[in-house]
Amino acid sequence: MSKSIFNKILIALGALLVIVYFYPHPEANRFNYEEGRPWNYTKLIAPFDIPIHADSATLMAARDTLDARFVPIYELNQLLIDTIIDRLPEAADRHLPQKLGAELRKVYASGVVDMRTKDEIAARRLPKVRLLEKNVLSEMSTSGFTSPRDAYLYLDSVITDSALHQYFVRAGLQNILLPNYTRNEEESRRLYEYDYLTLTADRGIILQGQTIIDKGAIITSQDFTNLQTYEHMLRQLDTNRNQSKWLMLLGQALYVGLLLAAMMVYFYFFVPDVYASLRKLAFMYSLVTLFFLVGVGLNYFVAQGVYIAPMMIVPILVLVFFDGRTALFVTGVLTLICAGVTAFALEFIFLQFCAATAAVFSLGELSRRSQLLRTSATVMLAYFAAYVALDLLMNGSFEGFTWRMMAFLAVNAALTSMAYILMFAVERIFGFISVVTLVELADINTPILMRLSNECPGTFQHSIAVSNLASDAAARIGANVQLVRAGALYHDIGKINNPAFFTENQHGVNPHDALPPERSAAIVVNHVADGLQLADKAGIPEVIRNFIREHHGRGMAKYFYITYCRQHEGEEIDKAPFTYPGPNPQSRETSVLMMADSVEAASRSLKEHTREAITALVNRIVDGQIADGLHSESTLEFRDVNKIKEAFVKRLMTIYHSRIAYPSAAKTAENNNN
Repeated sequence: MSKSIFNKILIALGALLVIVYFYPHPEANRFNYEEGRPWNYTKLIAPFDIPIHADSATLMAARDTLDARFVPIYELNQLLIDTIIDRLPEAADRHLPQKLGAELRKVYASGVVDMRTKDEIAARRLPKVRLLEKNVLSEMSTSGFTSPRDAYLYLDSVITDSALHQYFVRAGLQNILLPNYTRNEEESRRLYEYDYLTLTADRGIILQGQTIIDKGAIITSQDFTNLQTYEHMLRQLDTNRNQSKWLMLLGQALYVGLLLAAMMVYFYFFVPDVYASLRKLAFMYSLVTLFFLVGVGLNYFVAQGVYIAPMMIVPILVLVFFDGRTALFVTGVLTLICAGVTAFALEFIFLQFCAATAAVFSLGELSRRSQLLRTSATVMLAYFAAYVALDLLMNGSFEGFTWRMMAFLAVNAALTSMAYILMFAVERIFGFISVVTLVELADINTPILMRLSNECPGTFQHSIAVSNLASDAAARIGANVQLVRAGALYHDIGKINNPAFFTENQHGVNPHDALPPERSAAIVVNHVADGLQLADKAGIPEVIRNFIREHHGRGMAKYFYITYCRQHEGEEIDKAPFTYPGPNPQSRETSVLMMADSVEAASRSLKEHTREAITALVNRIVDGQIADGLHSESTLEFRDVNKIKEAFVKRLMTIYHSRIAYPSAAKTAENNNN
């Protein structure tokens, strides 16, 4: 097995391990279902007796009812009043403690409770209590109950005898008055739970062989509870739980593995440039893995959260850097993987299929940010239409329609616009380049191109002409036009370091006349390395730097080579000093640029710009490069060469078209006089 294939298997295997690790565990529910939605499986028959527990709505209603009507249990401390009276201070008049004690007994006879109980009574939440005496419960009204504070204030207001009132103040009753009716928390809680269990007792039994739920039936709250009870009992009765766990893990691994393998097969047959690049393969598998994790994470924290996950970012990113067919296939694989996480797999697949198709159709080629807003709106409409269609298909009505799901889908579509941010992250991480970036790079107001325009005006005009020439040819053969246009603008930026040594920037003085040919060749050849250094400092993407690196390939500075040969006749000449570092063009786009660069420069030296002369020039230059093997490493096809030549001839004829000779003013006046 070659190292390349081994690395590809490692990429796919890494994605498989991550996805399977975060897949729903085998211990999770055997069925996916939701309250208020149809039961999508076959009729479910009870394999054993199943108790019918109260559903969640009944439990909640029972709790609310019990909270409203429950009467707590209180106990009376009959010895408390005697204890309080015994703590009264002595007085000169022994009748004062007796009189104050009598008043206290009157107050405590009605009942004294703590402030919490008093507040509940005041709020009319506690009209009566149950009194526990000698294990016997009896109810009593709370209308006469008071608090220690209120009892003190009452005594302070009703004691009119001055001597008794002075004794009352000295007694400090505010510190010794305590409730004689106290809540028995333990007995109250026990009774509360008993009443709750009575209200929520089992409603009966689903006998073995009876139907738990029919296929297509809307899952009610009671059905949902019955299904949960059934699954709980299944887990308790599963004696082969460990075996089941590993078998389910194996099934998940096979399921995900087959889908990821299908991706690899697709790339091999239909997108060979992706299959041949580990970087591109890593991007594809990372994209699928990342958005699966996003969907699983949202589903973990929010019910049906997978519907919020902006899955449509995947087809947009793949379309921006590759093509629409690949975008739909990769999204299909991601959708099938995520379907195992959802409650309704078929519904999820249909929704994602409609949205992905809409996204790819509406986007086309991303060149402006506003296109993403249009795509987000289109995806939202596709989601809504698909959801309504599914609801009508499955229910025959809008009973299952929920605004919550519509909100989820709307958020999903809105998040699709985040693709613009992720697009730049992908460019930085994987070294890809989008049309948006190419359009920005082709702006002649960028700092490096402005410098080229100011310091090398001839080279700048040559680059623009080459850009137009190469773009026409690229369009003819179906190559990346935006890439060729941008690459052509930057291919000669290395001439900025020595502008006067290049013909297009010279004005009558040629500095090469004073230099030996090998020195002149070194300066000319070095404009490739100089260009790469400038591009690196300016942060120009690698794919554009390839145009700088390959636009001369392993060609030669022939003028200086021939001059050197003439000066050293009979000697063995080393071609290395006159040869560009290369490499030769590796893609159709850089091949087109090499041809356009040479043709545009040579066309300036033509004395006549007739079709015949231009055609001969184009054929001589292009055929010469092919004969020299400069395009042998490119993916350019033989049938593309003729199309490129035709595009060059047509464009050059347009540039150098003959013009009407307008008569001069003097000549016109002379003709008029005659």
